[in-house]
Amino acid sequence: MILTILTALINKLGIIIILAFIMSRTNLFKKLIINRNISLFDKIILAIFFGLFGIIGTYSGIPVKGAIANSRVIGVFVGGLLGGPFIGTFSGLIAGLHRHLIDIGGFTSIACALSTTVEGILAGYLSKYFYQSKNKWLFALVAGIISETIQMIIILIVAKPFIDAVKLVEIIGLPMIITNSIGISISISIIESIFKDQERAAAYQAQIALKIANKTLKYFRKGFSTETAFKTAQIIYEMTDLKAVALTNREKILAHIGVGDDHHRAGDEIITSLTKEVIKSGKYKIANYKHEIGCNIPNCKLNSAIIVPIKEKNKVIGTLKLYKTSEKSISQVDIELALGLALLFSTQVELSKIEYQAKLLAKAELKALQAQINPHFLFNAINTIVSFIRTKPDKARELLLHLSSYFRKNLQQNEDVVELEKEIDHIKSYLEIEKARFGNKLNVKFEIPKNIKCYLPPLTLQPIVENAIKHGIMEKIEGGTIEIKAISEENGTKLIVSDNGVGIDKKYLERIFSNSNENTSVGLINVNNRLKNKYGEKYGLKIQSELGVGTIVTMTIPKCY
Repeated sequence: MILTILTALINKLGIIIILAFIMSRTNLFKKLIINRNISLFDKIILAIFFGLFGIIGTYSGIPVKGAIANSRVIGVFVGGLLGGPFIGTFSGLIAGLHRHLIDIGGFTSIACALSTTVEGILAGYLSKYFYQSKNKWLFALVAGIISETIQMIIILIVAKPFIDAVKLVEIIGLPMIITNSIGISISISIIESIFKDQERAAAYQAQIALKIANKTLKYFRKGFSTETAFKTAQIIYEMTDLKAVALTNREKILAHIGVGDDHHRAGDEIITSLTKEVIKSGKYKIANYKHEIGCNIPNCKLNSAIIVPIKEKNKVIGTLKLYKTSEKSISQVDIELALGLALLFSTQVELSKIEYQAKLLAKAELKALQAQINPHFLFNAINTIVSFIRTKPDKARELLLHLSSYFRKNLQQNEDVVELEKEIDHIKSYLEIEKARFGNKLNVKFEIPKNIKCYLPPLTLQPIVENAIKHGIMEKIEGGTIEIKAISEENGTKLIVSDNGVGIDKKYLERIFSNSNENTSVGLINVNNRLKNKYGEKYGLKIQSELGVGTIVTMTIPKCY
């Protein structure tokens, strides 16, 4: 009897797995699952979806002694693991109340409704641990076994008469525990493929962006002109699968490479209405259809596009336009690429206005711009990754993902303040690459309480960590250790970056924040000035150092921010 039920449940499980696979491939589902910080409305949609998932599991069940051996928990439990307590609880309520209210009766009706809700709550509680686990499928399998065991216990406690409940659990207990835990694990594995697809897309986008950045950097340093625009557009066109690439200033087309170059010619006035709208609004636009682009040439073959503003000190000076010939073909990778390149070009346009770049590197304003993309670091990182590709391909892939994360976050640093957790993630991506370069010479320790609440200006800690590596640890033959700590205090959060490197000479330490030409601590000057300007004079950097012992850099971020 048990084997028969097990076999039947496994056969029914195929329906649930197929449904999970189909839904995991829809754009709406990808959007909701990938973005964990979703709105309440999106959470409600997910709760309804996973509740319906559970209801399907009920209807695909097998009648057994006045009850139903079913896979209802799979949808509810998967929803809780992925979406957290809200989605787990409400999807459990939906599937549980349905089981109790529909006319399929059975003496386990109340017990099943209760257990389904409890399992949803349990899954929601386990969600944060689920995302922290390395083997998510294994975590889901073990959690599924525990949850189904709890269901059997609830049936024994709630269902009456007790003797019937015992007989039922003896028959369905093992088959449901085995089948549903495996079903949960398989569903998680299928859905997890969404994240892996995004990682691959992000890695690809980072590769392309880095190569384009490397090749176009020298042109944009010469200014934003017809010549530099043409060479830049040509590089982007040759290195991507785009059908056309264009750059404009506020009035005219500077360059157009690819499809449509017969009527979108350099030197002509801008004719597309969408480009004019982007220049006016300063916000990027996506066109999914030909009429949205606004080209007045009837036989133009460009059917979709993303148009991004290029800015100089928040003023729109032109646009970058990426085109395709198919409708609705602008992907997320295209969007990230366009936004990243436009921001990079904007930065380089601003840098091109500085007559003596080397001299002005010591100024905080220029460092703030160049902090968005450090070519020297990127080139070293690329060389490091190249060295791993043949000998350690998995390590090379891991480093490429870290570099992608670091690069993308640098390009997207447009917030006034960011969470400490986000700043630490950014530093970790940077450190993974540096650790790969320097091996055992570089050790890093973090002491960051999980519940600490701190918001600070972006790119505050990273320059300090970089300074500690470059001027502290790497000056020692044997290397050393960097410690990054956060301490919650009554009036703010104290952040400490310490190293056991070579230390700083006392005389140099006394003038470390001076703007003299001999001063090489541009990163520290930048951070110190930014903190003082934002929070007040007393919130600048505090530096203690001793030659041969190491250096401690301390800052305090007030809680009112």
